[in-house]
Amino acid sequence: MKTTVDISQSIHEEARKIAAGEKSSMKALIEEGLRKVIEERKHLKHFKLRKATFKGNGLQAELSDASWDKIREKVYEGRGG
Repeated sequence: MKTTVDISQSIHEEARKIAAGEKSSMKALIEEGLRKVIEERKHLKHFKLRKATFKGNGLQAELSDASWDKIREKVYEGRGG
């Protein structure tokens, strides 16, 4: 299949040198690059954060301006931590 690709001059020149050095063609180099990108992206799993809600009334008023250390203390209060 024929297609037209618009790439920067610097990338084109580098690719042309590589293809010539390997006694290959620009077409082969582009196809090899696309194959690698396609294969790499096939295996990527899109992360989706599950909805995690908790019963309650939200942040307690006494902790609204508290540091994380203070909040952590409150969480572990009475648990031997």
